Amino acid sequence: MAKRKFIHMLHEGDLLDDLFLVKAVKNGETRAGKPYLVLTVMDKSGEISGPIWDNAAHYQGICVVGTVVHCLGSVQLYRDKAQFKIDDVRSVSQDGVDLSDFLPTSRRCREEMAAELQQLVRSVKNPFLKKLLGLFFIKSEWWSQFQEAPAAKGIHHAYIGGLMEHSLSVCKAADSLASHYEGIDRSLLLVGALLHDIGKLVELKMECGVVDYTVQGRLKGHLVIGSEMVGNAAAKIRDFPEDLVSQVQHLILSHHGRQEFGSPTVPMTVEAFLLSFLDDLDAKMNIIEQLRSKMENEQLSWTDYQRSLERYLYLGGFGKESSGSMQAEFISPRQPTLF
Repeated sequence: MAKRKFIHMLHEGDLLDDLFLVKAVKNGETRAGKPYLVLTVMDKSGEISGPIWDNAAHYQGICVVGTVVHCLGSVQLYRDKAQFKIDDVRSVSQDGVDLSDFLPTSRRCREEMAAELQQLVRSVKNPFLKKLLGLFFIKSEWWSQFQEAPAAKGIHHAYIGGLMEHSLSVCKAADSLASHYEGIDRSLLLVGALLHDIGKLVELKMECGVVDYTVQGRLKGHLVIGSEMVGNAAAKIRDFPEDLVSQVQHLILSHHGRQEFGSPTVPMTVEAFLLSFLDDLDAKMNIIEQLRSKMENEQLSWTDYQRSLERYLYLGGFGKESSGSMQAEFISPRQPTLF
């Protein structure tokens, strides 16, 4: 059985008889004490959830996170949100499954992004900072992982290659602004742009297309983890200036901009100040691009309320000319979260 219809194409009343990847299964109990499941399934275009009221024990054995299953049911609205009314879930052989139908992936070619990133690394003038980047992006255990990793569990760049896409985008924006404002240390700013989310390689894990937090990720968060990774890497470089290490770590620790957003400290250098805005801008623009990519035409119209941005948006789609290159694997916005 091949995948036929994707989640971003679904509307109220549609019948479902298709393959989906199990993203999450939660156990519940009715007031009468009857067990039930809440099943969340996904494909490369998004995700949808719904309850399974009967035979919870039977379906829990079938609905294993990270496996593809055959779902039958329909789409209905619950509190103005699309929900899966599940009639049946069946096991399928995983051998013939094309995972490209189920795993959201960057629209950009990862080989091209990797080449662009390494070109920016070579352009860094400061010899210590260039060596530092080399420990992550040239010949490193982190480099192959960085090219595949998502940038988040949800909200922005939450797909294969998302971390590299986001870091490269922030770096290119930083490069264009480094000469626009007087007194910016370009080398330092580019290092911050490329390494600001490096801790997500440890904070997050992707197994069978499902992104979740690691134990270290939940206990420390990627800002602290990234600062530690940079400190450990710099210690391997002879005579690396202590003040320079501190400035790079400050870029990482402050890039969320405010302490209530998870930064241990606020930006206190011009490079850190600029980086925090560029990171936030790129994350928000990615959310908007995801929304626009699933709109059917270029005519401006109002979106649903976007909780992650705390507003409605007046947008149009990308149009036919860009529909092929800009077709995004939509990730549903969730509650406000840290970028």
